[in-house]
Amino acid sequence: MEKYRIGFSVDIHQLSEGNGIYVGGIYIPCNKKSVAHSDGDCLLHAIAESILGALALGDLGKFFPPSDESIKGIASSKIAEFAVSKMFEQNYKINNIDCSIVLESPKLAKYMDEIKTNIAKLLFTDITNVSIKAGTNEKIGELGQGKAIQCFSTVMLVSDNK
Repeated sequence: MEKYRIGFSVDIHQLSEGNGIYVGGIYIPCNKKSVAHSDGDCLLHAIAESILGALALGDLGKFFPPSDESIKGIASSKIAEFAVSKMFEQNYKINNIDCSIVLESPKLAKYMDEIKTNIAKLLFTDITNVSIKAGTNEKIGELGQGKAIQCFSTVMLVSDNK
């Protein structure tokens, strides 16, 4: 009998002047950068934390505390790989994942296929199990003024374990 677990997470990062941001492990050249202890990939943080949440393991800060200087600048793909390793340790895999990105600019439409492909690869799942959507905050608040990026992730894990 299959066993299912659901996880949800939201992450937000302030944006400042820079040369580009990472979204889903893909570098997006633009006049912004993410303010973060890691490379600031908001989408991968939300995905990793939703997986940890589904496994009842807590939040990212438990494993990657911002006070830990040894991980300063860590690639968020390493954070996602850690969450995936925990998922496999408990004999789960991705059933499906649904994510939303809220970002005023840059527009992500031309990067979406690449982002989706990279997420599927990082999660060892078929691309048909991955949904990534992007939208704006309609110029409302900090997000709408382009001062932040926010990402939401809901994941369903499945295991054949009894």
